[in-house]
Amino acid sequence: MNVGFIGLGIMGTPMAANLVRAGHTVIGYDVSTARLDELAELGGKAAASIGEAVAQAHVVITMLPDSPQVEEVVFGEGGVLDHAPAGLLLIDMSTIRPETSRRVAQAAAVKGVHAIDAPVSGGEKGAVDGTLSIMIGGRAEDVESAREILRVLGTTIVHVGAAGAGQTVKAANQLVVGGTYALVAEAIVLLEASGVDPKAGMDVLAGGLAGSRILELKRHSMIERSFNPGFRIDLHHKDMGIATAAAREAGVALPMTALVAQLIGAARAQGHGALDHSALLKVIERINS
Repeated sequence: MNVGFIGLGIMGTPMAANLVRAGHTVIGYDVSTARLDELAELGGKAAASIGEAVAQAHVVITMLPDSPQVEEVVFGEGGVLDHAPAGLLLIDMSTIRPETSRRVAQAAAVKGVHAIDAPVSGGEKGAVDGTLSIMIGGRAEDVESAREILRVLGTTIVHVGAAGAGQTVKAANQLVVGGTYALVAEAIVLLEASGVDPKAGMDVLAGGLAGSRILELKRHSMIERSFNPGFRIDLHHKDMGIATAAAREAGVALPMTALVAQLIGAARAQGHGALDHSALLKVIERINS
């Protein structure tokens, strides 16, 4: 298929590369010319505009930082809906507000475009390996149409409900991820302060009931204080705002989520926004210094 791919960041570029390797023609667009050059080196095609990426596409994927960027790319002058042929499948894989996804689906339907929200979990490694977990909101028939493409990008692909539902599930994912990072950080601080080898201690935790994907992938880099971004604090801060807003909309109290949101906010306020979200360890250390 011809796939327009808009947004070639840490996640978008390896996802686009996997589609190229699977035999799809990928026409990418990004505001960064360096990222466009990288896509071309990987076998994709660089578009000079959103319109060029969309015009000949059977499927358009957007992978953008936040709701305002999705709104600009989809609704803006010269955006996706200005150029989309009838019958286009629009897959937004960004993490944004559920209400934005619902607006996109409604506006797309007016244009004869089939839109689904399909945010992902798994980080940069999942994007590179094609093992992302993908949570999808939208009409069942549109979800089925997207599966051929999504199978290239992920291994867990679940239709969770109507438009916007994928984003609600992603909000739940992010509050669990953030809370886990905070507790792993506290465990490392406790072990080190108690004179226990943190590597040995965390290896034991990873093999027991406390084990998690985060412990599997991140315990060693956290102990080494290596916070090269796979997913930046800045983006997780945005996601926790989505989670707390979703809680207000649903009329539920999520006290642990609120606390984790404050810790991530503190990390950003302390200048760690460009670091990996495992840099929550720096906040816990500062509390104890």
